Amino acid sequence: MMNTQAVLRFRRLGTLTIFAVYLVILAGGIVRASGAGMGCPDWPTCFGQWIPPTEETQLPSNYHEIYAQRGYENTQFNPVKTWTEYTNRLIGATTGLLVMLTAWSSRIYLKTDKTIFQLAFSSVFVVGFQGWLGSSVVASNLKPLMITLHMLLALFIVALLIYTIARSQRDAISQLDTQKFPDKFKTVLVVAMGMTLLQIAMGTQVREAVDFIAHEHSYIDRQYWRDDFPGIFYIHRSFSSLILFTNLWIAWTCYRAMPKTNLLFRTGLALGMLVITAIVAGITLDRLGMPPIAQPVHLLMANLIFGTQFFLYICVNYAGAGETLKPG
Repeated sequence: MMNTQAVLRFRRLGTLTIFAVYLVILAGGIVRASGAGMGCPDWPTCFGQWIPPTEETQLPSNYHEIYAQRGYENTQFNPVKTWTEYTNRLIGATTGLLVMLTAWSSRIYLKTDKTIFQLAFSSVFVVGFQGWLGSSVVASNLKPLMITLHMLLALFIVALLIYTIARSQRDAISQLDTQKFPDKFKTVLVVAMGMTLLQIAMGTQVREAVDFIAHEHSYIDRQYWRDDFPGIFYIHRSFSSLILFTNLWIAWTCYRAMPKTNLLFRTGLALGMLVITAIVAGITLDRLGMPPIAQPVHLLMANLIFGTQFFLYICVNYAGAGETLKPG
């Protein structure tokens, strides 16, 4: 018999870790949107210090030359950007610690479901690789491809953690009744996940173009950035209509088929709200001159949408939907 308190501790810690990863994604989006990625030109220290300076006078008088020799020309201390990037690193380090604690607490499943233990510990190594990739992003002087890989790996980490925690609750999830769902529900859900990944991939290409445009404009005159957007932006924008209607159908199906206290009802409702928020943030970026806050919100919503879809898919699978769904 497993220790109930230990099980609850593992699930709560794992859920907190998932939220922390999403917080890292949000913080990373803020860093990228504000151009603060090089606020700390070295890693793991920041301007050679574990706690960065607050004033330029706290740096060596020749710090420009020091960092120019290291390959970072035109390094200019900006306290806001420095502390924005430093905060991002602190959140990342805290998340790494939470991942390790989650992995350690998963040892209670060694005798009942070793896969949970293996998945939890795998996440530690993936997060470690993510940390190394983060240092490589800084070393590459923020090459767009490296930034994109960094973000996509964060998406994989979230999916890994969601599956790990959901697997630990599969006995409870298996009690969910999905017989009122139509046969096509699971297929539409899989298609929706694929569409979300494709949309995120296109979005990363748009973000790479925006990073270049932002650099060209010195991160000012944001209202003119849209004039230089690449063609992929317009495909990305149009594709959002398919994303919207597909996910609203999923949300409406959950709403209609499930009682209001049901996990699937709440998950479907959350999915619909996330998609609408992402669309609104995208429209804001397109029509209101690229306000900085809308960029990280749009990025976060995209990641939350995929995570919610993935969790819903796991629930449908564990509920035995493949065998029990009726035509509708």
